[in-house]
Amino acid sequence: METLYEKLPGPLLTWYREHARKLPWRVDQDPYHVWLSEVMLQQTRVEAVKDYYIRFLESIPGISQLAQASDDQLTKLWEGLGYYSRVRNLQKAAKIIMENHGGQFPREYAQVRALPGIGDYTAGAICSICFQMPTPAVDGNVLRVLSRLEASFAPIDQPMTKKCMTEKLKCSYAQGNCGDLTQSLMELGATLCGPNRAPQCHMCPLESLCQAKALQCQEQLPVKSKKQTRKLEEKTVFLLRNEQFLAICKRPATGLLAGLWSYPIIDGHLTVQEALDWVEQAGCQPKELLKTVEKVHVFTHVQWNMQGIYLICGARPDAFHWVTDQQLQGEIGLPTAFRQFSEDQEVWTQRNFG
Repeated sequence: METLYEKLPGPLLTWYREHARKLPWRVDQDPYHVWLSEVMLQQTRVEAVKDYYIRFLESIPGISQLAQASDDQLTKLWEGLGYYSRVRNLQKAAKIIMENHGGQFPREYAQVRALPGIGDYTAGAICSICFQMPTPAVDGNVLRVLSRLEASFAPIDQPMTKKCMTEKLKCSYAQGNCGDLTQSLMELGATLCGPNRAPQCHMCPLESLCQAKALQCQEQLPVKSKKQTRKLEEKTVFLLRNEQFLAICKRPATGLLAGLWSYPIIDGHLTVQEALDWVEQAGCQPKELLKTVEKVHVFTHVQWNMQGIYLICGARPDAFHWVTDQQLQGEIGLPTAFRQFSEDQEVWTQRNFG
C-alpha cells in the first residue's frame, strides 16, 4: 500500500508544470544560477529577490568573477538584502571552487554541502534541481506543506522534526523528476499553502491526500516553538556632513553587520549636548544641528531603537571615511539599518550641498 509520500509526486508534479510561476532563476539549471538564487531567497521574499538576482548576474556573471569581486562591489550589489554573511560565504565558496574544483561547480552532494554557506537545504536544492539527485530540500515552506499533509503537530523549528520529514520525503524522490519535485514543493509552500494566510485547499493538488484537511485542522498547522523575546538596544547614529562629504566608518569584524560600512554609531540614546560633545571629541567641529529623527531596525533576535543626529561639521578628521552622496549611491553599500537615514536627503538639499 502506497504511503502519503509515495502518492505525493503524481498530482503535485502535474499541478506544478501547469501553474509554476515564471521566475528568472528557473530559466535553466545552471548550478551557479540556482545556488545564487537559493542563497538570496534565504530570509527574503521572492518579489524582493528578482531585481537583485538579475542585477547581480549582470555584474558578476560567473563563479570566476565572483571569486575576484571586490568587497565593496559585493556589498553594494547586496545592499538592502540583509544577512550580509550570505554574500561573503558566496565568495568564499567561489574561491574554493576555483582553487579545488577547477572552476567547475562540484557535482557530488558531499562536496556541495562542504562549501561555505551551504547547508542541507541549499545543497539538496542545488543537487536535485541541477543534477537530478534524490536529495530533498526541506525549508519552512516545505515543512508547512508536510506538516499539513501528515496533520503533524510536531514543532517544525525543531531539528528532529525536520530530520524525520526529510527522511520520509526521500521515498517521493525515488520516482525521479527530482528537480521538478523540489521546486513543486517549494512552489506549493510559497503559494496555495503559503505562510501568514489561510491555505487555499480547494485549489491544492494534494487536497485529497491532506490529513489536516480531512481533520479540519489545517489552519492550526504548522506548530512552532514559543519564540524568545527579542532584545532591545538603544543606539545613536551620527549623520555628519562637511561640505559635500558624509562620514562613514567600518563596523567591527565580529557581531551584527560585521565588517560593513555604516554611519558612526554608538550605544545608548545621547542627549543633544552629549551628542555634540561626542562629535567635538571626534574632531569634527560641530557647527549646526539640523534635526534629530528616530528609526527602528529589527534583526532576528535584536531590535535597534535608533536616534539619528544630523549635523553640519567644520572638519573631516581621519577617524572617519568621508564620501559623497554619489559614492554612497553608486559604489558603497550601506545595510538597511543605516540606509533608512539616507532617505532624509532633504535635510541636506535644503542647504544646497552639492
